[in-house]
Amino acid sequence: MHKRELLLKRLEGISRSLQASGRALALLGLGSVGLETGRLDEFSDLDFFVVARDGATPSFLESLEWLAAVAPIAYAYRNTADGHKVLFEDGVFCEFAVFEARELSRIPFAHGRLVWREEGFDDTVCVPRRVAGRAPSSPEWLLGEALTSLYVGLCRLRRGEKLAAMRAIQVLAVSHTLELAVTVEEPTPVPPDPFCHGAPLRAALPRAGSRAVLLHAGVRRQPRIRSRDPGVPRAALRGQPGDGRCYPRAQRPVPR
Repeated sequence: MHKRELLLKRLEGISRSLQASGRALALLGLGSVGLETGRLDEFSDLDFFVVARDGATPSFLESLEWLAAVAPIAYAYRNTADGHKVLFEDGVFCEFAVFEARELSRIPFAHGRLVWREEGFDDTVCVPRRVAGRAPSSPEWLLGEALTSLYVGLCRLRRGEKLAAMRAIQVLAVSHTLELAVTVEEPTPVPPDPFCHGAPLRAALPRAGSRAVLLHAGVRRQPRIRSRDPGVPRAALRGQPGDGRCYPRAQRPVPR
């Protein structure tokens, strides 16, 4: 069975299990199993909300028998106060949260698709009142954050703090550079994901997305990042291949 069909069938199975439990009011599919089923592929997973009857939330969170009744579970853990991450034995991965209907108005979430609802359930409560996200930052702020994160990271690298340097350079500086790229490169239409800012990067920003891979060299290859790499200022410090150190351009050892 194709993974897309498997995911949709699993979601339908979960809806039947919820209905049989008598403790649920609705199942809301989110992300690629919500309003964006066209994005489903072999690497997708299941994201969903369970809308529980009043007082029934703990029963869904404390025991996953209602999920195990759909398919055998290989691994699961409670990642938030409201939900779990679950891996089924057949490789289907899911992340879910459980709320009562009155709680939905107080939490941010993306628009979803009602997979199942109890007869008489008011589905308007599944329309988000609060949308996740933050106000866009100015290009000047993004540029300043990218450059200063790069500088701090290079200083950490010179000190020998390779892990801290990797985070400053390859996470903070690169993240701000990619946000800045949106103001330079016209993005192609891709459904936004307010909870995963980098997910559709290569589709939305083909040029910046392909260059971003070059900027994630990992901890061991950090000293090999050169000024000619995309997004690295020419005046930045750079290391010599193999020596694990970093020098200002004017202080680089002269080869003998």
